[in-house]
Amino acid sequence: MNRSAFYRKCYTRVTCIGRSVTNYSSIVLSVALGDLVSWTFTNDYPKRIFSGIQPSGGLHLGNYLGAVQKWIELQNNGENIVWSIVDLHSITLPHDPKELNDNILKMTATLLACGIDPKKSILFQQSTIPLHTQLCWVLGCITTLPRLSRLPQFREKSQELKVIPLSLYIYPVLQAADILLYKATHIPVGQDQVQHIQLAQELAVKFNKRYGDTFPVPHSLVNEDASQRIKSLRDPTKKMSKSSQDEKSKIEILDEPDVIREKIKKAVTDCTSRVTYEPETRPGVSNLVIIHSMLTGKSPDEICPEVESLDTGKYKMVVAEIVIEKLTPLREEFLRLIREPIYLQEVLKTGTDKAMEIASDCWYEVQSKIGFEGDVFRQNEKHVQNISRKL
Repeated sequence: MNRSAFYRKCYTRVTCIGRSVTNYSSIVLSVALGDLVSWTFTNDYPKRIFSGIQPSGGLHLGNYLGAVQKWIELQNNGENIVWSIVDLHSITLPHDPKELNDNILKMTATLLACGIDPKKSILFQQSTIPLHTQLCWVLGCITTLPRLSRLPQFREKSQELKVIPLSLYIYPVLQAADILLYKATHIPVGQDQVQHIQLAQELAVKFNKRYGDTFPVPHSLVNEDASQRIKSLRDPTKKMSKSSQDEKSKIEILDEPDVIREKIKKAVTDCTSRVTYEPETRPGVSNLVIIHSMLTGKSPDEICPEVESLDTGKYKMVVAEIVIEKLTPLREEFLRLIREPIYLQEVLKTGTDKAMEIASDCWYEVQSKIGFEGDVFRQNEKHVQNISRKL
């Protein structure tokens, strides 16, 4: 048995033991290409794309159009892709274990309904591969407190909390581990995660310089134009967000048609009845035009003349029907899949097996370079296998 297969077998056994606790348990990352990329070493790495999404809350229209739809395009273009449901990130702040448990299968069903194909790409549950947290510790040993404290999301989220958990501070290191464990070369990302991907780049460079060429420095695939970002229906100066407490601010992928109509009907616009695309001065109606544009492929310049006879009230209903036409097949497929939990679990298990092959090879290389004696593991291989069989 080779080392990769042995790691896989052992961790599969551990996962099975803990299945009742963890088995059913976005990152969207970004970086501007710059001088940092030139710091990498000369070795060529095969192109591999990695991205992850938290199973906290359902996908909304902004997630679908800004990220998932582009993931599908990459997958269908034959790219080498690893997608992860990053449940470890979902416990950064207090959570409901039962809800998280349910949300992992819901997110799996949602991604499959949207078009993620487990035969074309890898889809797995992050916590079923312990090497994520092991590499996180190694990377944490080469980063600094001042570097992490400069990250904007920690500053923003910590201001809302009386007690700040350590996880909120160090989760960008886990994000970096998620990426580097699979030697990902490209990361589909949104602008709000730019600085976190820069941290992943820096850690790859720092590890390579200290221990020898190990990781590629990941490049970004910035998957949203700021002018095309879907905004909140209730506050069009902010982006549509999963974490928003106002359910009317977002269109969930799984919303029923009447719910979609009501949310768009209540969308904030302004006192002018004419439909125009002026993002700076009329963000509300411009947000509706962008949704219309992204779902139909028409440009705002094409849409506005087509609807010039409509006031904003009637235009909202036009947009609502376009959204319903797009999302209804996804919702129906989700409802079919969520009734097949055994199939969903098998998809995740198969994905874990494939992801473990990549991750274990990377971890063996890392532990060899940092001084963890790999032969100790080999010397105990028979002993661990015997224990594994008994379990």
